[in-house]
Amino acid sequence: MPRQAVEQLTFNFLPDKPLVVQTKTRQMTTDPGLLLFRQYDQQWDYSRRLAACLTDDRQDPEHTILEMLRQRLYGILADYEDCNDHDTLRDDPIFKLLADRLPEDDALASQPTLSRFENAAGTCGGLQRMVDFLITTGIERLAAKHGGRLPGEVTLDLDPTDDPCHGHQQLVFWHGYYDQYQYLPMVISEPTTQHVFLTWLRPGTLHAAKGAEDDLLRVAAALQAARPDIGIHVRGDADFGMPWMMDTCEQERFTYSFGLRSNPRLKRWAAPLLARAIAQYEQTNQKQRLFDCCDYQAASWPRPRRVIAKAECHAGGTNLRFIVTSRPAADAAAAEREYDAYVARGTSEQRMDELKNGLHADRLSCHRFKANFLRLLLHAAAYNLLAGLRDDASLPPVLRRGQPCTWRTHVIKVAATVVTSCRRVLVELAGQWPWWRLFAGVHERVLLHPAGP
Repeated sequence: MPRQAVEQLTFNFLPDKPLVVQTKTRQMTTDPGLLLFRQYDQQWDYSRRLAACLTDDRQDPEHTILEMLRQRLYGILADYEDCNDHDTLRDDPIFKLLADRLPEDDALASQPTLSRFENAAGTCGGLQRMVDFLITTGIERLAAKHGGRLPGEVTLDLDPTDDPCHGHQQLVFWHGYYDQYQYLPMVISEPTTQHVFLTWLRPGTLHAAKGAEDDLLRVAAALQAARPDIGIHVRGDADFGMPWMMDTCEQERFTYSFGLRSNPRLKRWAAPLLARAIAQYEQTNQKQRLFDCCDYQAASWPRPRRVIAKAECHAGGTNLRFIVTSRPAADAAAAEREYDAYVARGTSEQRMDELKNGLHADRLSCHRFKANFLRLLLHAAAYNLLAGLRDDASLPPVLRRGQPCTWRTHVIKVAATVVTSCRRVLVELAGQWPWWRLFAGVHERVLLHPAGP
């Protein structure tokens, strides 16, 4: 039975009768849309493989690792990012079904049990296997999107993201630029599937590109194992325009496009281009965007590299930007094409927003660093489950482009009653729910997903 007591609230705005609002002790829920994700999970064999990354040394546990992992995974999707939420959700009939229990079965794991799970499961080996799981499922998504075989080239976007912390978490340090105590996770994602291939929790004071070459090589090795001749293009902002990142890409024969911080020498070279953009704007009163390219060698570089300049002038002022790339750019037209291909990485910032804000991946409030690493990986796994489900042309645009909050309001959150009989479990949704057709459409798409990885 639910732990919440029956309470009544009375309203008096009706003229003839009192209006009473109370909780019900029978099986009701607000998250039946999670059943769609559970079916998609079943088709993909997703959460079972994720749970297999973790070891369980307990004797005769009441709650299995798979059961607790599903509680957290689906809780994150439904906007319950805290373990505290599960002190009530452990009695929810939908969450019991998600964990392969019947609504009338015993309650799921409580907050203290889930906290112990996060702290015990966060071992170095388990965390690395979970990272590899993100990579493996990303390769599966890429292959499925390209007719069963990996494409000839894949782009990998590198992004750090700040995670402000409160309390006394391990390896949280003050970062002067962000002006806060924080972690600084590293994320590698792929733009066509929007899949997060890797996320790695790092102490808060590291340089944004510190260790990024190792993370990149981990993902690249898995891609090359699946298709040895695959081309890999790497994109990152100016934080990644470091000599060691370019050296790594060139040694491994990856192409790259990185932002490049300006300096007096680059500004002198691009000054005529910027002056021309200003003059053209003054003549036309229309935004001007001009490009140029040259071979440039910084003092820390072993050889010259191709640098592209963008000079922009508009009503808000001027903007001069540089990138360094290994891709050919012989003239202004090619420079514009390569620069536009680089700025397309802006979509990765949208993925960071969904992961960090939509799914609350910055909720790393455990004391132990490894437990917070586990939490970060669970949030990334939940994001990838959502990204995989919505990546289908048959879905309406509101869901294909929908952020986590849209999926919650249009698919997950609806009042429902759960009734168990000897023959079936019946979930009755609110009859006036306006998004039934969207729900039914996602259900059809899930059942068409091929079984297995």
